[in-house]
Amino acid sequence: MHTISARAMWNARIVGDGRLKYVGLADALEEDIRAGRLASGERLPPQRSIAEALGVDLTTVTRAFNEAHRRGLIEAQIGRGTFVRDHAGPRASKARPAALDLGMNIPCQPQIIDFQRLIPKGVAEVLASSKGLMNLHYQDSAGAEPDRQAGTRWLRQRIETVDFDRVVVAAGAQSALYAVCELLLSRGEAIAAGEFTYPGLKAVAAQMRLVVDPIAMDDEGLIPEDFERSCRVRPPKLLYVIPNIDNPTAATMPEARRVAIVDIARRYGVTIVEDDPYGPLLDAPLRSFADLMPEATWHIATLSKCATPALRVAYVLVPKAVDALKLASVTRAMMLMAPPLMSALASSWIMDGTMAEVTAAIRQEARARQTLASSRLGAFGRSAGTAGHHLWLRLPGGQRADDLVEAALRAGLLIVASSAFAVGTCPTEAVRISLGVASDRAELEDGLNQLAALVMQPAALARAIV
Repeated sequence: MHTISARAMWNARIVGDGRLKYVGLADALEEDIRAGRLASGERLPPQRSIAEALGVDLTTVTRAFNEAHRRGLIEAQIGRGTFVRDHAGPRASKARPAALDLGMNIPCQPQIIDFQRLIPKGVAEVLASSKGLMNLHYQDSAGAEPDRQAGTRWLRQRIETVDFDRVVVAAGAQSALYAVCELLLSRGEAIAAGEFTYPGLKAVAAQMRLVVDPIAMDDEGLIPEDFERSCRVRPPKLLYVIPNIDNPTAATMPEARRVAIVDIARRYGVTIVEDDPYGPLLDAPLRSFADLMPEATWHIATLSKCATPALRVAYVLVPKAVDALKLASVTRAMMLMAPPLMSALASSWIMDGTMAEVTAAIRQEARARQTLASSRLGAFGRSAGTAGHHLWLRLPGGQRADDLVEAALRAGLLIVASSAFAVGTCPTEAVRISLGVASDRAELEDGLNQLAALVMQPAALARAIV
């Protein structure tokens, strides 16, 4: 159990074993409210303070606060902070409607794909095959041979040269990213990444005590000139990049810029970690860094963003066959292996074409939701991939992202402020809006209309002056 310093107003902690951290934090908050350790109207510590004290990323605390708000436990007051609601009634939390989550970045779920039917049917077919029960056994830490073969086929759709002996099966992109960093980096070494980047990288850096150098970005992703500036000052060991539908900025890097970044990386001896969860959603693939610089690129391709997070399967393409053995030794120490039954299910779907059908349906649904978002938010500065799950909304001058997040929370909408993704200082007031959780387009449309109304009413977001 993690605890926060006793000097804080609330003894924040994560309870429960094997549960999601944000749920454990929300459970601890509810436990203390029900027990009377937190009184109605009591102010909670800032989210960032809780995150730092517990050693978790800010998005974990934000999700915990969102969950607590959904339960009716807390309320945000613009300019003042977050406070415990009146909890005199034991059923108060159940009376509140669930918030619409526009913060969790999961694939848009098309109605034509019925995972409740598809997953049990697929698992049953895997187990009924001639060697199906082998998928209930321990597997090689690099992945069973059929799963590596399937991963090779999946990667070859977007990368020209993929060798079977350079593919490792991992338990999702986050564990793959940690394993790659553990293998290639030592404590205190530097990574370069966009000035806004995936919070999972920030969590890895904090855990490993790595330095993250922010690289300036524009609508086309990382700016090569600023990457070279960083290399001249202190060459990073790694460059982390999401080249397609970047998370959070939604930028897709054009090929000319990729070539420029590769040229700089080669001159300064920088290895590239290419995280490509959204590549399968593009209408036409762009040349990957794994193609442009195969000798020093570690490519991570998860199925979580183009199929479902439930699979917990990612494929890692490493520079050389010997690197696959080295990475497997790290994953063996960390998690032993990817989940064998889900890996086998993913392999079955890749080999029989189901995965391609699922991805195509998700791409089509995402495109429809992005069109809807454009019609509701088109008056504001925004970036979005045509078939991505999220968009990046830059706020009009004078508005603060944290204020919009608080106002949205009061309205029953969950979004994520740019500060959650910032490396160092936050240079832009923006929010990431995710389109995948809404059950259908009508629910999404209602939420986007509410959000647009909040952005168009800056007086509602103004912080109190005292």
